[in-house]
Amino acid sequence: MPQIFPPNANAFARWALLGGGAFVVVLIIALPIYARTINNAVGVPVAQPVAFQHNLHVAQLGIDCRYCHTTVEVAAAATVPDTQTCMSCHSQIRVGTPELAVVAASWELDTPIPWNKVHNLPDYAYFNHSAHVNSGVGCSTCHGQIDQMAGIWKNESLTMGWCMDCHREPERFLRPRSEVFNMAYVPPTDQRTLGLELVAAYHVSHEKLYQCSVCHR
Repeated sequence: MPQIFPPNANAFARWALLGGGAFVVVLIIALPIYARTINNAVGVPVAQPVAFQHNLHVAQLGIDCRYCHTTVEVAAAATVPDTQTCMSCHSQIRVGTPELAVVAASWELDTPIPWNKVHNLPDYAYFNHSAHVNSGVGCSTCHGQIDQMAGIWKNESLTMGWCMDCHREPERFLRPRSEVFNMAYVPPTDQRTLGLELVAAYHVSHEKLYQCSVCHR
């Protein structure tokens, strides 16, 4: 029977298998890195129709997070403030300034300000703000030092792995509910001891945090 494949076919097959295996390994390593960095836009400011400065409103003026994000303690969504909330101050402060032209137009035309979404989770991931806030997860744990940001950007990757860091050991991150909105909060040296106490006090179930249906519904 005549030889169908050339003598170097075996070597080619071996190198193809090795190369394919190496490609799969590189792909497995590269995709998470891509998802956590370049594709995730962590630390990249998101342009907004109004150049809202969190550092001015939070740090200098002392406005509480809940003044604008009114439903953060009672609903899944934190809500973006409507124009009426903005105008409760700006109907008297900095009236007519070019920086607030979009706010003024929104008020006059009774149309919402087209804010651009910053923390855009995929549809298959469910996140409930009130559940986290009432369990002692601070705003800065996920959103970073908002009080120091002139703009707004995603401070964490929000990947499943990042979420699971907290779900595996919530005691490492929980703080008293009274400190959830405190941007200057510093965890104590005995954070694990305090965290375990809060896990018990706030009825945080380690077993439930591992269930897929908690986030994927």
